[in-house]
Amino acid sequence: MPTILYLHGFLSAPASTKAQQTMAWLARQHPELHFVCPYLSSYPSAARETLLQTINALGDQPIYAIGSSLGGFWATYLVEQGLVSKAVLVNPAVAPHTRFPEFVGQPLASYYTDDVYTLSEKDLHDLIAFDTPNIQKPERYWLMVQTADETLDYRLAVEKYRQCRQLVEEGGSHTFDGYEKWLPEIVAFFLDKKA
Repeated sequence: MPTILYLHGFLSAPASTKAQQTMAWLARQHPELHFVCPYLSSYPSAARETLLQTINALGDQPIYAIGSSLGGFWATYLVEQGLVSKAVLVNPAVAPHTRFPEFVGQPLASYYTDDVYTLSEKDLHDLIAFDTPNIQKPERYWLMVQTADETLDYRLAVEKYRQCRQLVEEGGSHTFDGYEKWLPEIVAFFLDKKA
């Protein structure tokens, strides 16, 4: 059974709006697709370990990733490592190690859980180690960004994924307003079908 792997963002969780929308929509429209959304630590090495364990547990089946914000960073890592077949990146984080130094040493609370994270220099070095600045498999990505993203500069993603399929919507937000309406086309992209 093919799996849709949803990867939430930094300080987020499987309870996030888009993760819940995706799970509910797939249950209604595509019950033949398996949905998985692991809780990803905001510590990069722990998040990577969770991802590898999750993929290993899924066994030999097609896996497609939807990555939001920092989840887009992880989805890119997984595609470039050959661990997932395709990825849809929703307002993805590009080179997060360049933005995260301001967070080092200060407690950061999860938006959905009681977890609190304090990033260190090691975490920045881990992000650098897991970064994939050059895309080798552009046909395996669909970038979805909105220009009024208040958290990340959408232009960085447009440049990094310039050889990939792109949807650039004017306005919107970091949440990606109207995300749910794109789910039929996201699944069609994964399965090489028309929406």
